[in-house]
Amino acid sequence: MARWYIIHAYSGFEGKVRDSIMAEATRMGLEQLVEQIEVPTETITEARRGKKIAVERKFMPGYVLAKLNMNDDVYHLVKNTPKVTGFLGSMGKPQAISEAEATRMLNSKEEAAAAPKQKVKVDYEIGDSVKVLDGPFATFNGVVEELDFDKSKVKVSVSIFGRATPVELDFEQVERSK
Repeated sequence: MARWYIIHAYSGFEGKVRDSIMAEATRMGLEQLVEQIEVPTETITEARRGKKIAVERKFMPGYVLAKLNMNDDVYHLVKNTPKVTGFLGSMGKPQAISEAEATRMLNSKEEAAAAPKQKVKVDYEIGDSVKVLDGPFATFNGVVEELDFDKSKVKVSVSIFGRATPVELDFEQVERSK
């Protein structure tokens, strides 16, 4: 019976590890024992240079999920794969995770897409100096006072006629000053 295991790999090499394990299993005739190998990812929206960009990033960097019929051959196949440091588990023994836990990790992408709130990442923080890109305050410089990730809004204090005035803008309307 196949069970889910978490394989620890070098960060940044998760896709190569997945491909290497599948290729080696095919070469050794063990593909029926290696059912599925996945790299858990999620899609987030980042604000870069005033534009919203959807970016897929790893949900668990450095880890790969694998549904395996574990035996000595499969264990050594995975353990001897380049860029693999081992299995998640105690005392070097692979520890299987539940089907529900694996499904939760793999479905995080679909859950994030179905969720009304989308994670947004911006390259500025409260107190940073920013430049307004568009709108009535375009070309004005200001300081970030508040970030509202639920509404994708930023409150910026801009100097108008010598007075600091708070202005609420969308995340993509401002960028960090250089």
